[in-house]
Amino acid sequence: MAQIVTAERLLSPLVAPAASVRLERRAVGLSEADREAIEACQAGEREAFDGLMERYHRDVYRLCYRFAGNHEDANDLTQETFIKAYRALARFRGDSAFSTWLYRIAVNTAINFKAARRPEADILPESLPDGRPGMDATLLRRDEAKRVRAAIERLPDKQRATLILKTYHDLTHEEVARVMGSTVGTVKANFFHALGNLKRLLGGERR
Repeated sequence: MAQIVTAERLLSPLVAPAASVRLERRAVGLSEADREAIEACQAGEREAFDGLMERYHRDVYRLCYRFAGNHEDANDLTQETFIKAYRALARFRGDSAFSTWLYRIAVNTAINFKAARRPEADILPESLPDGRPGMDATLLRRDEAKRVRAAIERLPDKQRATLILKTYHDLTHEEVARVMGSTVGTVKANFFHALGNLKRLLGGERR
């Protein structure tokens, strides 16, 4: 996995966010650690952003990887997400969890990236003769995983994002709705259609 880059290196070309209005004290889902780091960063302490990056880097990277399909692009998308988050931090009011706000930036960044170009997925090793027990089953699982990833990439943007957030990040319908800026009903519909389309793209085989 890509190495975490500190805020000093990642954000060095940027000007620290100007101080914003104080965060809402009754913000739903905003942890005290996140609140303190955000307020410090908004006050001009750029190094406070390091803690936020370390806390959420893995989850943002995993989300970006599901969209990009390869480590290099996922790393670029992750860094772009944190740069955008830092630039917009002065406008963060704490009316949602920081992770929800960050996921929304990551999803939009990844969708725009996919719209700009369609990157090649990681190339899996060719099947080679191997006498080790269970190797055939391992290769079969790899091939099936590759086919599922390819099918997910063909889903419409909102269906793909909903499926990734629900399946790979285990978010609830309500959490996905906050990330996507939509309603729970819309999320449920997107998830239902995503599963149906995925089954169709895989030729009606079992999920």
